Amino acid sequence: MTEIDLERQKQAKQYARIKRRLWIVDQSFSLVYALVWLMTGWSVGLRTWLAGFIRGDWLLIAVFALIFGGIYFLLNLPLGYFSGYVLPHRFDLSTQSLKDWLIDQIKGLAVGAVLGFLLLEVVYLILRNTGDLWWLWLTGGMLLFSVILSNLAPVLLMPIFNKFTPLGEDHADLEERLINLAQKAGTRVKGVYKMDMSRRTKQANAALTGLGNTRRIILGDTMIEEFSPDEIETVLAHELGHHVHHDVPWLIGFGTLLTALGFFLVSLAMNWAISSFGLNGVDDPASLPALMILLSLYQLITMPIDNAFSRWRERLADDFALEITGKQSAFASAFTRLANQNLGEIDPEPWVVFLFYSHPPLN
Repeated sequence: MTEIDLERQKQAKQYARIKRRLWIVDQSFSLVYALVWLMTGWSVGLRTWLAGFIRGDWLLIAVFALIFGGIYFLLNLPLGYFSGYVLPHRFDLSTQSLKDWLIDQIKGLAVGAVLGFLLLEVVYLILRNTGDLWWLWLTGGMLLFSVILSNLAPVLLMPIFNKFTPLGEDHADLEERLINLAQKAGTRVKGVYKMDMSRRTKQANAALTGLGNTRRIILGDTMIEEFSPDEIETVLAHELGHHVHHDVPWLIGFGTLLTALGFFLVSLAMNWAISSFGLNGVDDPASLPALMILLSLYQLITMPIDNAFSRWRERLADDFALEITGKQSAFASAFTRLANQNLGEIDPEPWVVFLFYSHPPLN
């Protein structure tokens, strides 16, 4: 049975501390950036200047967001470079060259821009046309967007960044084992696919992605190479546990409730922001920094609640994996190996778990 690597745990603690500090810096910078735009009048000034030669609400919003978001991206790029490229290499987790990392950033920026502009246009369309109940309509729109994205991501978005191939004859026994496990759990899947994680990282992972006819089992090639078939089976059993316990509807439903409450509170706070910063209304493109601040603050406040809910569902999935496989030793070995390989901290302080952990720690 795999045992905890104490030297790796020392690195894991250091890695986790640095990532938390970078997260705090990133969150603080985002809030300060948006606040500066409001307090200096840049937001209203930019909207007024753009409105002088741009006709059409949709184009005005797109150009405003492009300037506001583009400057933020450029200012935040050094932090992204350090956290996404330098730090993983420093802790010997990344296998990615700088060129490939830059290509990934370009891809991510392109995909994010398309989805972000589409979502933003829909948000402001709702803000313009639904009156004081915009928060309720926006909640419904976000729910629909989440369901569509969950269904399409495995076939449209994920292949942009990774290559997915059927396991094939080399792993026919493993594929059969996992398909049988899915059938035993009452889950229909479209196949088992290998993902080329080793092109970027030494970390391992597995997932059950998609909804309905796009649901499929995905294994990182780093897991296939390093884990035994029994260990892989228990990891996949954990993922199947989420399906058996209907965790996708649970998480979407719980998230929708938090989202509805958040949008309602933001709608109240926006009345103050509109009068304080000279905005024309909630549908004013210049309100974007204010919406960003209020939604970010709400997300920070509710993050521990969201994480606690997630940890509860993860424990249920653990119980299911042990029950359906009966392989306690392989289960313990698999998650110990994951902690070693992924630099997962097994015994974080309770306040760290409360604030940041969506999964229960190993200890």
